Amino acid sequence: MASITIRNLDDDVKSRLRLRAAGNGRSMEEEARLILRDAVGLKPTSTNLANIIRAHFGPSNGVDLELPSRVTGRQPPSFD
Repeated sequence: MASITIRNLDDDVKSRLRLRAAGNGRSMEEEARLILRDAVGLKPTSTNLANIIRAHFGPSNGVDLELPSRVTGRQPPSFD
């Protein structure tokens, strides 16, 4: 893996990155990696099923399913 150093970064940008990372529960370094991946069009691969489902069907993708109301089912058959 490669590494880079970013020089002359505004203090305000660094502060906002720190706050964004903290809000997402990540380190500044991980947050910067995700931002760069997103900027160049690469999505991180995830084998976590919950993350994959959230990525496809989460609220950010406009999926809002209405659950049908529950109704009482029919009586089970009697085999007497």
